[in-house]
Amino acid sequence: MNQYLLSSIDKAAEVIGKTWPLYSFVASNPLAGYEKGPFLEAVSAAQKQFNANVFPAAKLYRQAWEKGDIDLKVLDHLLKENGFTKPADDYLKLLEGHQVLEEVNGNHNLDRLTVKWLSAFMDEGLSEWEMPYKSEGFYTAWRLLVIYDTELGTTSLKDIPKTSAAALGKLLNGYPESQYVEIFSQHLAALPGWVGYIKHRTESNSDWQQNFPIDLMDYLAVRLWMAQKLNVTLLPEETEANTDDFLLRLQFIWLQAWEKSWQNELVLSMENGANIPQTIDKPIVPDAQMVFCIDTRSELIRRHVESNGNYETFGYAGFFGIAMDYQSPKDGITRKACPPIVSSAYTVSESAQVDKKGQFLSYEKKNERMKFGNYFLKRMKNMLPSAFGYVEGSGVYYGLSLLARTLIPGAIYRKNQQNVSPMEATCQPDIVNISQENRDLPGVTLEEKVSIVKSAFDLMGWKEFAPLVLFVGHGSHSANNPFGSSLDCGACAASPGRHNARMLAKLANLLQVRKALAEIHGILIPENTLFLGAEHNTTTDEIVLFDSEAPETHKLLIEDLKVNLWRAQQSATQNRLGTNGNSLSKALEKANNWGETRPEWGLAKNAGFIVGPRDLTKNTNLDSRCFLHSYDWELDTTGKALEGIMQGPMVVTQWINNHYYFSTVDNNTYGGGSKITHNITGKFAVMQGNGGDLKMGLPLQSLYSSDQGMYHQPLRLTVMIHAPINRIVGILERNSHLKSLLDNEWIYLMVMDPEQTNEVFKYKKTLIWESASSNKASGAQRALNTSTLTELAV
Repeated sequence: MNQYLLSSIDKAAEVIGKTWPLYSFVASNPLAGYEKGPFLEAVSAAQKQFNANVFPAAKLYRQAWEKGDIDLKVLDHLLKENGFTKPADDYLKLLEGHQVLEEVNGNHNLDRLTVKWLSAFMDEGLSEWEMPYKSEGFYTAWRLLVIYDTELGTTSLKDIPKTSAAALGKLLNGYPESQYVEIFSQHLAALPGWVGYIKHRTESNSDWQQNFPIDLMDYLAVRLWMAQKLNVTLLPEETEANTDDFLLRLQFIWLQAWEKSWQNELVLSMENGANIPQTIDKPIVPDAQMVFCIDTRSELIRRHVESNGNYETFGYAGFFGIAMDYQSPKDGITRKACPPIVSSAYTVSESAQVDKKGQFLSYEKKNERMKFGNYFLKRMKNMLPSAFGYVEGSGVYYGLSLLARTLIPGAIYRKNQQNVSPMEATCQPDIVNISQENRDLPGVTLEEKVSIVKSAFDLMGWKEFAPLVLFVGHGSHSANNPFGSSLDCGACAASPGRHNARMLAKLANLLQVRKALAEIHGILIPENTLFLGAEHNTTTDEIVLFDSEAPETHKLLIEDLKVNLWRAQQSATQNRLGTNGNSLSKALEKANNWGETRPEWGLAKNAGFIVGPRDLTKNTNLDSRCFLHSYDWELDTTGKALEGIMQGPMVVTQWINNHYYFSTVDNNTYGGGSKITHNITGKFAVMQGNGGDLKMGLPLQSLYSSDQGMYHQPLRLTVMIHAPINRIVGILERNSHLKSLLDNEWIYLMVMDPEQTNEVFKYKKTLIWESASSNKASGAQRALNTSTLTELAV
């Protein structure tokens, strides 16, 4: 019986995506459980399951059309191809006049009571008084306390089964096993945000989960028991479908036309980049090379860095290939610092630089004082005996602080700003295998260190090394922002990328690593090449160098670089913020204004992922819409580097893209709602107002320029790869999960084949391709012989 219950719960929960906590807000596809099916079928099922919109609202199509983002020729062709013969505007008016979803009368009282108990149990330190019996687990704690809940009437403890499995067995008595999945699906989908966070806790097995366990069986047992007490049927009667297949198909066609219109522009810009002749007198070796995260925000800063000096930039996933957790000396907490789909292999911590042990001890002591001060202030504010006196006594100070942060936020940020924190100025990162709790054991082997560095060079297609090479992670800065971690590096599990960047730079500077790279792999790094970690602040576009250990031989180069990076910051903020005035001051104000709802736009507007050499995009303004991963197909003779990019970064960018897509098309269900009425819950999530479901996605202000005005364009991800098409066919044949994402239309794939005069081909289905080059007639695209490609790929 228990085994069947577990399998039924697992099946019902497959379609519920994980909800990530605010402190590590990772972008993910909320419909990840549906990815095994075709996109249209999946979103149709999700619309019914969650009573949620799954396509852009008609007003967004109208905005895109009037702006010229939807090509009328493309739209007309798709409409006629699908049997729609009227003018496009007639169909848009039809969508505008139809309310796709109607309000469903759910079990609001049952939801409210369920949320009340979940909030109390799952609190992660926000509440001063802890719920009793938490260490016994959710079901047991609830069982021991629910007898005092007058909202549920009189209950005797002996009437409540001792385990959640026993409770479900009793509650489901009389229902056939064939209905278990349907019952569980209904009640899991009622609060997908809370259920998603329970999934996250159980899968991550965090300290909170280990100390205060909860699982979906506990959740269902509690909810279904309360449903019975409230006389709510466990399996509600089926209602008429609130969707119309005709309207759904019509919405899908408009989406496809929008996507196709953008793809046509992308193809044209890529072809233009491929046709630009290389400058003959271009210096062979640049003054500095900078490796940025593939993040869409890097596209803008890379353009401005390149235009301010003889610099070369690369794109690489922002965790820089180190599958690590990072232990912060500030609070002692170890956090994941690599993609969620990657298992951490190493732990990175900090130790004193060789000649700065005294400064490091001073930093540690200051840090301890700050931690005590913060703890003391929190206790004073929250303890009942001192709360009122504390408010009275500190009111003037907080009032002045609030006034200053409102009127002169930029000046305060500038005053408090430190280019390099005391930690980076006095510490160096150390790496050990994650299983090595005893630090006296041997550290990471030379072979592992060499492998980490070589993998980075392989994926980026490195040919020459400049005297300065920067690994530039990225982080964001904003005030009073519960969603602040969503603006940090997604590849670092919503942490800043500076720690990974510093670690890779240290490994690449090791003499024994360089020697092994030369002797074993033929990678020759000049003696005068210095690797440095750095960080790009995506709110202010400042790039900070961690150069406290740089030798005197490179000081002049570094100072020149800093001047040019400051110039790049000036021009980049002007470009990004759309002002010719003092754009830097405006950026600093956004970074420190406690009332700023849009400190920056994050990855909004993302629509493409380009894998190829920088020359293809260097002369094009992609408007921060594309992830850019460096790749040289000629250096990747085995295709392993490209396969790694498609298995890792391509999948992660698809998660990000869908996170933004669904947060935009239904911000209430899949997004974060309005920041104006956010209420932080248990330190790990927000609710809208004083109750309800946890918000699992991005807030309204991160996606819309106003309540009605669109900023992010909800399009599915288009991947463009510069490589021989036969190589990609072979990769898809070896990776069925990637082929499934393409066949089910969760991702578009386009290939610019350098062996076929850079002609662009678009993946259709089942390894069928068609030409998508701009010089091909729209109705005469030629299909490729996939059997020949398959033979070539083997």
